[in-house]
Amino acid sequence: MDHQPYNPLHGLTLKTIVTQLVEHFGFAYLGKEIKIRCFTDEPSINSSLKFLRKTPWAREKVEALYIKHKSKLTDQT
Repeated sequence: MDHQPYNPLHGLTLKTIVTQLVEHFGFAYLGKEIKIRCFTDEPSINSSLKFLRKTPWAREKVEALYIKHKSKLTDQT
């Protein structure tokens, strides 16, 4: 059984997380909060996903930002 009732990211894909962050904050804000080029130089969801899937430290920062603002992001849906 792979139940994770206390994991705030359980059931969310990286694509969902990045998409919600971009829709709510935009790439400019994300680039200021997390200094990675996929958010500042010709940003796109696909390039961001490609980089984040290969770079654990960056993915952790994006996930932490999502968790920090989760209530704002889930209220908009």
